[in-house]
Amino acid sequence: MANPFRRTEQPAVGLITVTVMLGLIMAIIDSTIVNVAIDTIGGNLGATVDEVAWVATGYILANVIVMPLNGWLTALLGRKRFYAISLAIFTIASLLCGLAHSIWMLVFYRVIQGLGGGALQPTAQAIMFETYPPAKRGAAMAIFGLGAMVGPAVGPTLGGYIIDNASWPLIFFINIPIGIVAFLMTLAFIPNPKFIEKPKGGIDWTGLTLLSAGLASLQYVLERGERDDWFSSSTIVLLSVVAVATLVAFLVKTLRDRHPIVDLSVFRFRSFSIGSILGVIMGFGLFGTSLILPLFFQTILNFTAFDTGLALLPGALSTAASMMIVGRILNRIDGRVSIVFGMLIFALSCWMLGGLDVSAGYWDVFWPRLIQGFALGFLFVPLTTISLGDVPIHKLAGATGVYTLLRQLGGSFGIAILTTLLTHETAIAWNVLASGVTQTHGYSVGTLTAMVAQQSTMIAYDYLFRVCAIVFVVATPLVFFIHARRTSGAAVMATAAAAE
Repeated sequence: MANPFRRTEQPAVGLITVTVMLGLIMAIIDSTIVNVAIDTIGGNLGATVDEVAWVATGYILANVIVMPLNGWLTALLGRKRFYAISLAIFTIASLLCGLAHSIWMLVFYRVIQGLGGGALQPTAQAIMFETYPPAKRGAAMAIFGLGAMVGPAVGPTLGGYIIDNASWPLIFFINIPIGIVAFLMTLAFIPNPKFIEKPKGGIDWTGLTLLSAGLASLQYVLERGERDDWFSSSTIVLLSVVAVATLVAFLVKTLRDRHPIVDLSVFRFRSFSIGSILGVIMGFGLFGTSLILPLFFQTILNFTAFDTGLALLPGALSTAASMMIVGRILNRIDGRVSIVFGMLIFALSCWMLGGLDVSAGYWDVFWPRLIQGFALGFLFVPLTTISLGDVPIHKLAGATGVYTLLRQLGGSFGIAILTTLLTHETAIAWNVLASGVTQTHGYSVGTLTAMVAQQSTMIAYDYLFRVCAIVFVVATPLVFFIHARRTSGAAVMATAAAAE
């Protein structure tokens, strides 16, 4: 009887997987593909560096506002309608971005695109987790992770190729056919689970305003702090105060409300709480190194945008391989062991990158990147599976939104900290090296200045890579506070799967 049952169910599961992965990959690749085109876009639209930076910043600001509202919006609109609307918004905004003729028009359309894109990743994760039976949820998170983790590496490669061989609007236009297919498949295959109920208490406009203002202000501070010299900027100071005040007010209000727009009760599950902390650290390492590696390749090793993408690609491929391995063995091992292995191997790869010098080439970064990518598979899949495993299925949409937001904020904190450290450590290294230059040895002053600048920046990058390694090692003991056993979340999912 098992085989006939599997034949009738498997095609639906496969079609649901393809549907959500199309939306997920489209959104994640788009968030990174634009970064390599920023300079080109600014030049074509006559924008300053600060103006064109809003093309990336506006998208991320919209993302972080939508992510924590995932559960509430899913309950309000229904799973199918919410995911379809998100895809439609993202796809239409992609078309408008490609047609934009001024920088501020492009920024406006990117904000709209971010509102759609911010919902795609947590919703896709919730759908995948709900669709697969408990015994296969590790494999489901491995498939999900292919898009979530490999996308950031594929994006720069694809973006670099498009910029080198075509015009920048194409980086937005390529979303249109994918978005249309994903939209139609959503209407055809994505179910509306019976356990999702309409939110009670109406729309909490006060809570929504506090959350939006707080997250937008915080993300702005993290995105623009280094550029604006942090607290020497009155704007950064003001928005920091706004972020703290509104988020604290939101937390107090949410904890008191009977029907909050963001369900914080998921933090009562220890695995979710510890997993979220580790998710922040994973975001720090993933997004932080995703920023400093391309900068390192282009400023120190003089790689082109396309060459930088190729240098990142081995890590993406090894991540895909390790995720497939972990997806198959996760039910037979303690997931905490896999997480510890992933964190320590990731730390090792960062430490190896911290030993490079200015003469490094492609093959010097190939092996550390390969090891780093391999580690991420062993880290991402079990961490996501265990963190969400305790959460009851009717709270899963909200939990994935909060979990994704925290990982995003971890990445933003990582980028802010690492870029600040890069500037600071470069200045320190410059002062030390410059003070030691007493003779020209036949070199011109300009040549010596360039050499000192390059060496100073190299020392700073090595310091950053070593900092990332230390952060991962220090955070590793937290893993053992996570529950290792199967919990009620799996049981509830099994019951729901049997009832369908």
